[in-house]
Amino acid sequence: MKYESTEEFLADIRKKFEEGNKETIKVVELKRLEQEEKMMEKFIQEFKRATRDSGYEGRPLVKEFQKGINGTICCILMETE
Repeated sequence: MKYESTEEFLADIRKKFEEGNKETIKVVELKRLEQEEKMMEKFIQEFKRATRDSGYEGRPLVKEFQKGINGTICCILMETE
């Protein structure tokens, strides 16, 4: 692609890096999310918000959810049918 000006070139570079960076930021946010003392409903809302634009789906998403929920709740859920 040929650019008409330096500004056009720099704007194109910024746009490309921002798009890739957005997904990276969402992945980091998703990996850091923890339930701690929050109610499960609140954690689920935050988790859903964090998953948007993260590129995660299926098993990797389930794994991140399990990592984030309170350890006691996770154990209870694993023991139930």
